[in-house]
Amino acid sequence: METSVQNAKRSTNKIKKWFSVFFEQWELQSMVWPGIIFMIIFNFIPIYGLIIAFKRYTVIDTLETAPWVGFENFQIILNDKFFWGSVVNTLGISFLKLLIGFVLPIILAILIFELRQGVFKKLVQTISYMPYFLSWIVLGGMLINWLSTNGLLNTILSGLGFSIKHENYLLSTNKYWWIAVLSDIWKNTGWGTILYLATLSKIDPSYYEAAKIDGATRFQQIMKITLPMLKGIISLNLILTISGLLGSNLDQTMVLMNNQNQAKAEVINSYVFRMGIAQGDFSYATAVGLGVSIVSVILLVCSNQMTKRLNDNTSVL
Repeated sequence: METSVQNAKRSTNKIKKWFSVFFEQWELQSMVWPGIIFMIIFNFIPIYGLIIAFKRYTVIDTLETAPWVGFENFQIILNDKFFWGSVVNTLGISFLKLLIGFVLPIILAILIFELRQGVFKKLVQTISYMPYFLSWIVLGGMLINWLSTNGLLNTILSGLGFSIKHENYLLSTNKYWWIAVLSDIWKNTGWGTILYLATLSKIDPSYYEAAKIDGATRFQQIMKITLPMLKGIISLNLILTISGLLGSNLDQTMVLMNNQNQAKAEVINSYVFRMGIAQGDFSYATAVGLGVSIVSVILLVCSNQMTKRLNDNTSVL
């Protein structure tokens, strides 16, 4: 009896202490809780809707009245050649973005950091950030125009003396992956330097001064000081990038995809959108999304374990 009373008093004291700390930090709490409430409403409550993946759901059903079909939707996925085609496209485009687009923001951030002229440095940063703030609707319209038969690219190549066959590059299935990768890199590389530049700004300048005294060149300073200081944030970005390999830029795909290049342009996100919204097969689309999410979590765990080995068994998550 005494033990239960003591436990009740302890729990009451903990609650009082929690409220006292909450009201002492009410300014910080007022900024945090709206984000928490937003996540609960739009990220956690919708998880209940995943049961659609195990039902035959239509617009005239509710979540409770729709009949259960077990793993039937997942069996359909395994035999759907169009889905597996979208998987191949997603992985192909994502791997190219990883191989090329992951390194470029690091290189650009180091180059900007090494610039000593303030005005020119700010100008370079501003120009590199600009494409990020343009929507894919705007950029897509520009690319459609530039890559057309009489577009900017063919005009420039002809002006330089290249004998080319004037073609609309977006109608070529063999060229779409590179168009998607390079346009995504153009849009996001500048913005991707922000985290690296923020980390570089915190490096103690005395490290570089000591390196200069020891006779280290600029390149040696980058290799021995700059890159090791970026190891943590590089590892974190690598984990997030690998875990998102099955994700894809839906906005970019919907703008650049057409009937001619669809065989190479269709990615998982656009396939889910087409099956779920356009064709109304909500159960199938939910099953695809659930499967992709599970694989993404597995990739997240595996990439975290991989980076731990590269960082002396220390996780950045």
